[in-house]
Amino acid sequence: MTTQPPPAATLRRPPGVEGEPFGDSALMLRIADDNPEVRRAGARRLQDILLEVRPYGVLNLVAGAESLLVEFDCLAVSHGQLAQTVRLAVAGLGLQDAGPAAGAKDFVIPMVVSEEFSPDLPGVAEELGLSQEATLTALTSSMLTINLLAAAMAPMMAGVQFPGQVSRCAEPRTDVAPGSVMVAGTSAIIQPFPGPSGWKVIGRTPLTICDIHEEPATSYRPGDRVRFTVIAESRWAELEGTFLRPATPQESAPQQEGSQHGSEG
Repeated sequence: MTTQPPPAATLRRPPGVEGEPFGDSALMLRIADDNPEVRRAGARRLQDILLEVRPYGVLNLVAGAESLLVEFDCLAVSHGQLAQTVRLAVAGLGLQDAGPAAGAKDFVIPMVVSEEFSPDLPGVAEELGLSQEATLTALTSSMLTINLLAAAMAPMMAGVQFPGQVSRCAEPRTDVAPGSVMVAGTSAIIQPFPGPSGWKVIGRTPLTICDIHEEPATSYRPGDRVRFTVIAESRWAELEGTFLRPATPQESAPQQEGSQHGSEG
């Protein structure tokens, strides 16, 4: 008895890696795939591979949401030599089925939703064609992955299960409060310190996510997983200023304490 192979159209080839010179001493690496989730996961996996292999001449790795910038000593290695080393490393270790980052931690971040803390929620809901409640449910039912740490150690997270892309503010705010939970596209970010931002604010966490008096100043890193939960505004004083720590197994279990606009839970 013979087994017919599946049609070629049903076979998915592992994603490839594209390398582009970035100045005299850097190489920009991207994952060649149409799926943004594959590109983001592949970029994280690529960083792990290069940290493990540590190719000769590499000086630094700078992670982007869907890319990895590899800085190297141009007197020790060329763009072409480094690109070939990367291809060999990827061929040996593989990009696909990487799973969670090694040592990845889970975080559950409480947020309060109110007229003051969520100025852009009505507009985001309208843009997505959802109710405000459904918009929040899409956020809180999503398991997000921290792709990179942006300015001031802000965790930039991918994977919000919105039915569409959320646009950025037409005019960025000049002063966004720390703890603000913001969205753009299908990503989320938290503002660690007061400052400008063009992302749309839909909530605020009472927790302190970055504290220079802690060692390290943040308890999260790229590859960690985050889930948001809406809490009642009455709990703000209880939690305000508490430093963000990884969730316990009990806290990691999906649950929803409250709903929008500070409803009691």
